[in-house]
Amino acid sequence: MSNIFEAANALEGAPPSLYVGGFSQWKRSDLVSDYPPATHSAEYVARISGSTAEIKIAATEDPTYYLFTVTTAASAAYTVGKYTWQLGITETSSGNRVVIESGQFEVVADADTDSADLRSHAQIMVDKIETLLNGKADSDVSSYQIAGRSLTKLSFKELVDARDHYRKEVVQMKNAADIKLGKSGSSTIKVRF
Repeated sequence: MSNIFEAANALEGAPPSLYVGGFSQWKRSDLVSDYPPATHSAEYVARISGSTAEIKIAATEDPTYYLFTVTTAASAAYTVGKYTWQLGITETSSGNRVVIESGQFEVVADADTDSADLRSHAQIMVDKIETLLNGKADSDVSSYQIAGRSLTKLSFKELVDARDHYRKEVVQMKNAADIKLGKSGSSTIKVRF
């Protein structure tokens, strides 16, 4: 394993996620032929939709790549969420800027420092629905009325259907994460010859 704190070992391309309070570093060597670092600069600007939370990551220039570094101190102030980013290149002599790429990444809570619930929405829903299903056996009333107001609960079948829906979503997310890590997902069919 290479020391990821060294610029020479930085991965190529923007990562899909950053961690609050975590160090990240990546490089872009594919840009230097069209936008030489001696005459240009590069910067990622990212925002959460509908929020004022903004992240700016300026590159340090090397003759062979642009290096983007997020320090632990800088990322400690990041807001957890999904960000849309733009990669801008500025021509140093004129100050003109162009956006050459855009994409998305997620800022994730650090499990070591954050007490936030790190489960996905789907897993939270599975857990909540299973708690409701366990409680239905003790107090199975489908509807009731108090002071002229009525309340109708979901039926057992509706809860089971909702739980199954979210379970499938959890499995799909786990498969996608496994495949991303080079592991086989639960839907992978293995064949031996």
